[in-house]
Amino acid sequence: MADAGYEFEVRPGDVPEDLPPESDDPAGEAERLAEAKARAVAGDARDGGRWVVGADTIVVLGRRIIGKPRDARDAEAILHTLSGTQHAVITAVALVQCGSGRSLVRHAVTRIRMRALGDDEIRRYVAGGGSHGKAGAYAVQEGADRYIQRMDGSFTNVVGLPMELLAEMLDQVGWKGVRKR
Repeated sequence: MADAGYEFEVRPGDVPEDLPPESDDPAGEAERLAEAKARAVAGDARDGGRWVVGADTIVVLGRRIIGKPRDARDAEAILHTLSGTQHAVITAVALVQCGSGRSLVRHAVTRIRMRALGDDEIRRYVAGGGSHGKAGAYAVQEGADRYIQRMDGSFTNVVGLPMELLAEMLDQVGWKGVRKR
C-alpha cells in the first residue's frame, strides 16, 4: 500500500484462519476470513468513519483449498502438489467502516501455471524461508517467480493484496482519505 501512495496503519486482527480442506465456494471462504479480520480490527477501533482493510489469500487446486503451511515438511508437500499444475490464487478484500459497520467484500482471482519442480529445488526454496506464512507455500515476490510459467490476472493479487481491486473498492465506498504521490 505504501508503494501505491496510501498512508495507513497496520493493526493485525487476531482471527483464526480456519479453512475447510475442500470447498465448492473457495472465494466465499476467503471472503469470510477477510471480513472477519477487518471486523475484528474495526470493532476495536475508536475512530468512527475510518475504513479498515482486511484480506485473506488462498490457493485453490480443483476444489482443494491450500492455505499457509504448518511447517517446512508441509511446505514441501504443498509445493510437490502444486508442481506442474494450473491453480488459482484468490485474495478476498474486505472494507469495514468503524462505527457504522458498513462493509464491502470482493475478491480477485489469478490463474497460475507452475512448472514442474524438482525435489532439490523445493527443499532449497523451503529452507530459504520463502514458504513461511505464504498461502500455497510460495511467494512470487520472494524468488518463486522463477517457478511460474504463466500468470493470468493481477500480480499484486498473488503477492497478497490486489491493489487494482482495493482502489476500485475504496472509490466505491467514497473513501476520500490521504493518498500521497
